[in-house]
Amino acid sequence: MDSSNKPSITGILQTNRDSVNGTADLYLSYFNQSNQQDTSTLSEDETRRRHDATIISNAYYDLVTDFYEYGWGDAFHFAVLQRGESREHSFAKHEYHLALRLGIQKSDKVLDIGCGIGGPARHIASLTEANITGLNCNEYQLSRARILTNEAKLNHLCSFVNGDYHCIPYDAETFDKVYAIESTCHSGNLAKVFSEVYRVLKPGGTFASYEWVVTDKYNDADPYHRKLKADILEGDGLSDVNTKSKVIAAADQAGFELVEARDRALDSPIPWYSVLQARWTLSDIKITPLGRWATHFLLTALETFRLAPQGSVKVHRSLCKGADGLTAAGIEGIFTPMYLVVLRKPNIK
Repeated sequence: MDSSNKPSITGILQTNRDSVNGTADLYLSYFNQSNQQDTSTLSEDETRRRHDATIISNAYYDLVTDFYEYGWGDAFHFAVLQRGESREHSFAKHEYHLALRLGIQKSDKVLDIGCGIGGPARHIASLTEANITGLNCNEYQLSRARILTNEAKLNHLCSFVNGDYHCIPYDAETFDKVYAIESTCHSGNLAKVFSEVYRVLKPGGTFASYEWVVTDKYNDADPYHRKLKADILEGDGLSDVNTKSKVIAAADQAGFELVEARDRALDSPIPWYSVLQARWTLSDIKITPLGRWATHFLLTALETFRLAPQGSVKVHRSLCKGADGLTAAGIEGIFTPMYLVVLRKPNIK
């Protein structure tokens, strides 16, 4: 695959073709859905996933980054959707809303934790002209971020560093602002992440995050709710999904002052999950049942003739399971990917 271009379906996963099947098997071993009624087994699986959350996340993005970029562009998140707007425009506005809530200025030094391939960092840097550092523990995503940033001629504003947001590799009080866009959901210890963000923020600095949470409608005693949650975990590389109260508790434990906490999905005239639903347009045909079937068929054929790495079909199947789980959970009203929290570090030296 020519890494300077957006991945095509025939080029997906070529960069790591020798390790895809083993990585897929390792990844899927963390998700035991054989008996959704057995809550003790689910608890054991959750404990193991939380302990190995970084391993799971790294394996997941080694496997799915090309798929995401192929189908999603350079920003891997959801957004408030307005009628008449393109998906790309809605996604950019969603990022700009976060930047405005943070009050990012041209002179600010900003940290993006869990930056993916750097789409939001580039977009926000273009808007604000702030200096933005993207932190990510996945080296393949970082390589894509650097290539795309170079192509966009934004190297003077955006840089990317390999690191874990549970142990941010910067001195205390380094950054004016910090943000996370649907990335801390991959943490097995949100309180630790928030504590690290608190440490690297300057006094009076702000942190804003879009969090994945189950809503108050989620009922863990409901087997269907548990199944949808399990599908989301497997399809999206998560150890668990937090509740709103756990997010606020983690912020309080870190020492933050709460500025704002609300579900921005409630602001969306069009359901956030509609981007995962079938639409018969040229750009979105890949997510229709026909498009999924065609992708599955093509990957199967490419695997058979050894033109794609073994394991590609497993990855695609898992992603489809996650997309279906997110859509159904959204329809049920038991999950949101855009619980916005805005936090301030007290201005005390």
